[in-house]
Amino acid sequence: MKCFRELQACDANSNSLREEIETRGYVLIRDLLPREDLIQVLTDVTQILERAGWLLPGFDPLERVAKISAACGDPDPAFKQAYQRVFNLESFHSLPHHPALRRVMMMLVGDRLLVHPKPIGRLIFPNCERLTTHAHQDYRFMGGDAECFTVWIPLHDCPISVGPLRILEGSHRFGFQRHEDEDLHVPEIPDGSAMGGDWVGGHINAGDVLMFHSLTVHAASPNLSDRLRISLDCRFQDHARIFNPANLAFAGDSGKSWEKTYAGWHSETLKYYWKGLPLAFKPSRAEVENLSRDAESPSIRARYAKILSQMD
Repeated sequence: MKCFRELQACDANSNSLREEIETRGYVLIRDLLPREDLIQVLTDVTQILERAGWLLPGFDPLERVAKISAACGDPDPAFKQAYQRVFNLESFHSLPHHPALRRVMMMLVGDRLLVHPKPIGRLIFPNCERLTTHAHQDYRFMGGDAECFTVWIPLHDCPISVGPLRILEGSHRFGFQRHEDEDLHVPEIPDGSAMGGDWVGGHINAGDVLMFHSLTVHAASPNLSDRLRISLDCRFQDHARIFNPANLAFAGDSGKSWEKTYAGWHSETLKYYWKGLPLAFKPSRAEVENLSRDAESPSIRARYAKILSQMD
């Protein structure tokens, strides 16, 4: 596996970012985010995981030493309970809006920057193959406009042994690639069939961010350490481009809602921030309304009814 090409934060500009994304499908920016800001988020997250019994007693929670017998992942109920508490953290949602990150993303996307409202936390136990994320494209899960970008942010230093992401260089140039869905909780591209150049990877430290196109094939390296890998990924796009409303809604019967997420927040600044933007929904509100009423499957009708209720 080749080593990442990297760019120092001080050297990032619109031309360099666009050239790296267009040529390779990704850019690794070193030292973009202050470590102290990441430590605050990591502290909040590890306090939740310690209370959930995921961490080995006798260690500083910030060391993330895993209690292997507690290993779990989505869709395990124990995982869902802990993850919801993490998702509800105000600090977790604030990180994608960090001024340093917004500044860089505006170099790539432009002034009409939309930060997608649902960041994703990755809470990965070590030495657990079933929890390793295999090759895929984020566009498979997001829909909307393909000119959307993911930023992966480890909350701590992430050497190869802890399982950072790896990238299939140039894979974004091959368009949407076939994913296998059958009998899989998370659809993935079959082993050996992804189109692109070489796999690239390497260590990614606290403060670094890995940015890539929605069609870039990527996967996690296995976590071979004794520690949880804790990271956050978030998506960005021009808000004038089409946006799938499912990316701001909670579908299904999980009981999640923005009201529950915001219940313990101290600031009003980021609550429903996207409602002030002229988003170009696809499917449109009218199409979602039709699907909620006329879709063939009752489960699909219920899903779109849930999305519809959260679009206003």
